[in-house]
Amino acid sequence: MSLQDLHTLYKEIKDASTEAQRPSEDVSLMLASKTQSAETIEPFLKEGHKLFGENRVQEAEQKWPDLKARYPETELHLIGPLQSNKVKQALKIFDVIETLDREKLAKSLFDQGCTTPCYIQINTGEEEQKSGIIPQQADDFINYCRQDCKLDIQGLMCIPPAIEPCAPHFALLHSMAEKHNIPNLSMGMSNDYPVAIAFGATQIRVGRAVFGARD
Repeated sequence: MSLQDLHTLYKEIKDASTEAQRPSEDVSLMLASKTQSAETIEPFLKEGHKLFGENRVQEAEQKWPDLKARYPETELHLIGPLQSNKVKQALKIFDVIETLDREKLAKSLFDQGCTTPCYIQINTGEEEQKSGIIPQQADDFINYCRQDCKLDIQGLMCIPPAIEPCAPHFALLHSMAEKHNIPNLSMGMSNDYPVAIAFGATQIRVGRAVFGARD
């Protein structure tokens, strides 16, 4: 894990954006810092990187309040599942919720008076073991979140099946976002982010390529 890896990623994102005929500043790099200690994360904050993602509310509560106090421009996203009973805690620490995936959670966010930007997670591969709204239900769910729950839906997120080509899933997410005038697409990780950029990703999520494999 090194700052050199971070700067290599910056260059690769710029190159992939140029290849896709997109401005590189249209694509943000999120560092997925799950299981990383505050001591491991801080050098990247000192370097000026501002966008991070965490998978668990409790883990984020333990390390991010102090880090955000020292680096107030940090933007922290929840990129793991959110239980309805942890919504209040999540809204205190996260700047964006990326894993809105069911009506019960949308209602819980509404009940807490949520003004935090949210992304809807789409289960593009319709995998039983994976969270997310299946594509056939996405239109109704997006409308429910916006109209009934008054949520600020700023993006869509997906994680394609590991055993399938990722391009059709990224294309599907892009088409959904265009249909509903949703500006942000969180898609693409360490192994497939150049393809995601080609299909319109505005944010890619990378952990292993910077921090190395998790223990």
